[in-house]
Amino acid sequence: MKKQSFYWLWSSQTMSNAADILYVTALTVLVLQGTESVVSTILVPFFRIFSQILSGFLAPLMLRRFRLPRLMLLSQGGQLLVFAALLLYLRAGEGSAPLVPVFALVFVMSFLDGWTTPVRNALVPRLVEKEWLMRANGLISVSDQTVQFAGWGVSGVIVAFAGASRTLLVAGVLYAAALLFTALIREPSGRKASVSVGFGTAEGTAGTAPDDAELIGDEAGQAELSRREALLEGWKLIGRSRKLRALTLIDSIDMLGGSVWVGAFTLLFVQEALGRGEEWWGFINAAYFAGAVLGGLLVVALVKRLQRRLFDSMLTGIFGYSLLTIAYSQTSSPSAALLLVLVMGPFAELSMVARRTLIQQSASDDELPKVLSAQATVLNIIFCASLLGMAKLAETIGIVDLYLYAGGISLLAFFIGAAVRRYFGVRDSIEKNV
Repeated sequence: MKKQSFYWLWSSQTMSNAADILYVTALTVLVLQGTESVVSTILVPFFRIFSQILSGFLAPLMLRRFRLPRLMLLSQGGQLLVFAALLLYLRAGEGSAPLVPVFALVFVMSFLDGWTTPVRNALVPRLVEKEWLMRANGLISVSDQTVQFAGWGVSGVIVAFAGASRTLLVAGVLYAAALLFTALIREPSGRKASVSVGFGTAEGTAGTAPDDAELIGDEAGQAELSRREALLEGWKLIGRSRKLRALTLIDSIDMLGGSVWVGAFTLLFVQEALGRGEEWWGFINAAYFAGAVLGGLLVVALVKRLQRRLFDSMLTGIFGYSLLTIAYSQTSSPSAALLLVLVMGPFAELSMVARRTLIQQSASDDELPKVLSAQATVLNIIFCASLLGMAKLAETIGIVDLYLYAGGISLLAFFIGAAVRRYFGVRDSIEKNV
């Protein structure tokens, strides 16, 4: 039952990710056609990221009220309803609808979507056996990267041939499929009692016998936690754990450098450093995603060997990725750049999958959703700040040195990882507060 629920989770997220790409592509085209303003199209990803930051910050309040599968179902169902409202609004406006309601609906959809990834990553350790955890993360990563790799190209073709409005209908069907798969996820029954404690639900307290006085006391104690304390709980868990502090710091620093792979920076590098046009921009993007898919498959194939030295696997991935980024910044050959980006993908995937698995193993099942929500908020804020900082830096030092700088940042993450390696035993799994 656990493994079957994992496959439903995997299918749900694949459908949802594909729907996201189709929806963003089609909506961007509609906004651009309606306004002929690049600034207006930038507002679509801006509102998505901003709302996900807010959603991640408020997620602990939802985690206290709902079990993880129910919260994911609420998120997916809410997104489908808001998306249906968006479709009806766009159809009624026939291309001339005011954009303020469109951006408001995008904000609400992204707010609901902000819970999905932390909840998914927290559910995975509950739905698979410990020895299968890294393989499960690898499979999800392969799926994510494959959808990304194929999605943006396929979505452009679908919009070109079918039109933006019909593409949105296809996205709606995928959202509905994701909701159906989510409804089939079942958390292991052995966790029911422990998870329900502290949620203070009416079902948990109605008709309770005097023998349950201790349970009532636990629930009442949890209910007395203020909202402020609940919001800060994930941050406190990170602050009390050496492992989580170290992994969050490594992730944050790596994110600072990773923002240079956003489309605008890669296009500028292709034009200025490689002296090629937009077609090579497409080749570079395709090579990166192809390498990421290949890397995910290699992680799955070598999982038994890699998980024996999980932290060292993460360090290997960061080190290889940073060196290849530095080499990429110094090349002027399009073919060499394409090869470097292709080889970079497996190292990036090794680092990401190993780090995700380490985070899942460094907190208990009940603590993990709160920790992941706090980390998601941190990483989204850093990503937004990094985009602005890297854009300013590109104007100051040039696009070539920007990639050299990004490689240096990732190399710093490696050295920090090497410095905290002593916190992570080869077979150490669950760390309590240290």
